[in-house]
Amino acid sequence: MSWSRSRVVLGDVDRPAAEYVERPPVDTVLTRAARPVLAALAAEIENEPVSLILTDATGVVLWRRSGDRGLLTTLDRVDLAPGFRYAETQVGTNGIGTALEVGVPVLVDGSQHFSGQLRSFSCAGAPVTHPITGAILGVVDLTTRAQHSNSLLLSFAKLAAARISERILEDAHELDRAVLNDYRAACQHSGRPVIAIGEEVLMINALTQQQFDAGDQMAIIEHARDARGVAKPFSTLTDLPSGTTARLSYEPTFAGDKLAGGIVRIKAQVSATTRSPLGAGRAPALRTIAGSSAVWRHTAQGVIDACKRREWLVLDGEPGVGKAALIRAVHQNVWAGHRLALLDAAELDSNELLDRAASEFDSGSDLAILHADVLHEPELVELTHVLQAAPPGPLARDPWVSLTRHPQAVDTSSLLRLFPKSISVPPLRYHLEDIPDLVRVLLDAAGATDLVLAPAALNQLMRLAWRGNVTQLRDVLEEVHRHRRSGVIEPEALPAECRATTRHNLTRMQALERDAIVDAIALHAGDKTAAAAALGMSRATICRKIREFGIV
Repeated sequence: MSWSRSRVVLGDVDRPAAEYVERPPVDTVLTRAARPVLAALAAEIENEPVSLILTDATGVVLWRRSGDRGLLTTLDRVDLAPGFRYAETQVGTNGIGTALEVGVPVLVDGSQHFSGQLRSFSCAGAPVTHPITGAILGVVDLTTRAQHSNSLLLSFAKLAAARISERILEDAHELDRAVLNDYRAACQHSGRPVIAIGEEVLMINALTQQQFDAGDQMAIIEHARDARGVAKPFSTLTDLPSGTTARLSYEPTFAGDKLAGGIVRIKAQVSATTRSPLGAGRAPALRTIAGSSAVWRHTAQGVIDACKRREWLVLDGEPGVGKAALIRAVHQNVWAGHRLALLDAAELDSNELLDRAASEFDSGSDLAILHADVLHEPELVELTHVLQAAPPGPLARDPWVSLTRHPQAVDTSSLLRLFPKSISVPPLRYHLEDIPDLVRVLLDAAGATDLVLAPAALNQLMRLAWRGNVTQLRDVLEEVHRHRRSGVIEPEALPAECRATTRHNLTRMQALERDAIVDAIALHAGDKTAAAAALGMSRATICRKIREFGIV
């Protein structure tokens, strides 16, 4: 079976070559747990003609040890060395790649290797699985010359993999205990709603459930997920779906020098019952832009108020959230007929940007500087001088100026002193309930007026993380429109990236693998066995990857 998979991918090539990739991160759950285990095991086999190898889940060699220098030299000749990928798709049947494909320990002796240059070796590979999630994290492999092969190779590899899994569990318990201890202390002493988040842990106290409804809880959890991996404390204000504004204060939790997770304390700044209502009657509908959720309406109303008062404004937000579109829509609604000049600092060189800004200012145009965070300090100083030529004031003739920036931009420039107010434009994952409205507006803008998404397809879109925000949604809908001009779009007609619900950021290679699996399953009408055969992998492998990618 492994040879069949290899032949489908590699053809009749007798000497397939391993691919060298950029060295992956070495400080991972796998490497932290494996380091002491492999060091101890390497000492036990120091005088044996065996090499002990650790790879990641894609077959890339992370670590290699052997007391036999001649063996290491021979392995270098076949690229079985750190940085090279030994997946089946690269070199055919081998102890590393085949163990990853079938998900169980395997021994590949001499002539059983697909590649002719590997047939002088015997390799025993055992997958290392996460003891909690069951995901395969990598492979422990023992490689020796074929004449030294024996059944103990596989036993030793399985023992090493088991010890690493045990160590991962111990580390996980240590990290989880640290998060749990900080969570208990926060619940006892703060008297506030509290969320604890770790690599495999999410806890919400009773006060969070009492003070916030399900929609607000999900929005808070999304914010907490965004803080995962952050090693410094911070606080942020966020608008929740109910209309409540809440302050989230994050504190990281450490177990020794390891980041275990963090604690988020929540304080409602404005009660949804006492603040001015944000119904449809308060925030007028904006042409060319959609959104009726409380979070979006609150954001739009803030921009409208600033525009009416001609109060200079900074809009912060992730790429693709719609900052420029919001500025255009609000300006058209408030000051229809008055010119708004949008200047993109990411597209114009600094001299052209400054010249055009000065010219538009002199002509009395309102001004929006997009991607202001890409400007360097000298350019910011020059832009400050240009804008100070006509300082903002209450008179209607004074120009309205807005800036857009990435939310992580550092506030170091004197330019920002000219802007009394900042508003954060929420990422799409914080107001998923706006997706149906956005879909209609984006389809109409693309000329797809005869195209409709079925409720099931809309529901699927609302389950996704949308790390590319509205821009990513627009790209998806344009892809749909390229294949269909009219009719009703069901979930199976959505692009592959929309049929997997994983919340993890995928590498380019992982995204391509996910898309290939989705396409194969669709082509074979849901038959996983046939899809796996078409892709040259086992049914066990495709089922595991379906779970990992959250493919629906």
